Amino acid sequence: MRYIDYLDFRYRPGDDLICRFWLKAKDPKKAAGAVAAESSIGTWTETTTVKPYMLKYAAKVFRLEKQGKGWIADIAYPADLWEAGNLPGLLSGIAGNIFGMKEVDKLRLIDVRFPKKLLKTFPGPKFGIQGVRKRTGVRKRPLIGTIVKPKIGLKPDDHARVAFEAWVGGCDLVKDDENLVDQKFNRFRERLEKTLKAKERAERETGERKFYMVNVTAETQEMLKRARLAEELGNEYIMADVIVLGWSAIQTLRNQDFNLILHAHRAGHAALDREEHGIKMCVIAKLVRLAGFDQLHVGTVVGKMFEGLEDVKENIKALKEDMGRIKPVMPVSSGGLHPGHVPRLLEIFGRDVIIQMGGGIHGHPGGTRAGARAARQALEASLQGIPLKEARKSYEELDQALKHWA
Repeated sequence: MRYIDYLDFRYRPGDDLICRFWLKAKDPKKAAGAVAAESSIGTWTETTTVKPYMLKYAAKVFRLEKQGKGWIADIAYPADLWEAGNLPGLLSGIAGNIFGMKEVDKLRLIDVRFPKKLLKTFPGPKFGIQGVRKRTGVRKRPLIGTIVKPKIGLKPDDHARVAFEAWVGGCDLVKDDENLVDQKFNRFRERLEKTLKAKERAERETGERKFYMVNVTAETQEMLKRARLAEELGNEYIMADVIVLGWSAIQTLRNQDFNLILHAHRAGHAALDREEHGIKMCVIAKLVRLAGFDQLHVGTVVGKMFEGLEDVKENIKALKEDMGRIKPVMPVSSGGLHPGHVPRLLEIFGRDVIIQMGGGIHGHPGGTRAGARAARQALEASLQGIPLKEARKSYEELDQALKHWA
């Protein structure tokens, strides 16, 4: 089959896997056909090995329309092309060789819809939004979280002390940052043990449940060993850097069926999704959801990350839209946030969100505890419909935060 033979604008998809691509090319029809061919039964030339029974597995470009400086191509892939429960195998097809083909100048995978028969082969999140709320006991409001800062360099005692101050100030969650693993100045087990003791003290002092997301990112077997240790020591959360770990590793982590909420940090995502060539974050969000994580960073709009409102809303939708038996995932807003951003974040995300502030808590003039109080004060005021310019008159910590980050 020639590339042009993979175009069929009369085709109406059934329970196919549907990919939407944005592309730039000198010959858009040939480029779209090349993508469909390379991802299914074709190659750069006609071959003598094609059998008649194979033709039903050919992908079909059923829509090709001009959009801006490029083209939108919708491609349908027969469900039987994909191995049950194999996320890396799936990505090898819909996001593999196609990005390196000469026929395309730019290619971006901007959406994907999975067939029902394929969705049934993945476990999805064990907890999801409702499970996170049940475990934390926070039913109706967003959760407030922080990242221990500086992100790397602290010794375990100081790390645990920062976590304690954040919890006592009002944070529900404390997490490691993406590049804190098992360095010699802050060993994983010692950090975990000391931070869990700090968590217990904070719970006694506040009467609230507190949670620690320890970073288990490592080579796969070591990652599983760390997750197992976290569970054995009574922790209820772990975090992992899902992009740099890879799809096989994160599927392996989920398939162990630990009784742990899995928090996905997206470190490295922008290498894939920031430019015109690559994979859009909303697609990555769907894949992480399929892999079975319960929480995922999706951007902020108002913080330091590059995504705008449309992108972040698409990411949120990917985590919450109907995917059959696959549970919805809790969005996480993190990156350059401070208490003054809370009202806008509620407008964007609603109440099903984890609002994580790192520097926006630890950079408070009064220290970590005051920063956590300011974050909680901003949330409580906003939920009551009280403008922060009014609430600050009643809350010293919030007033200091708003002055500091005016």
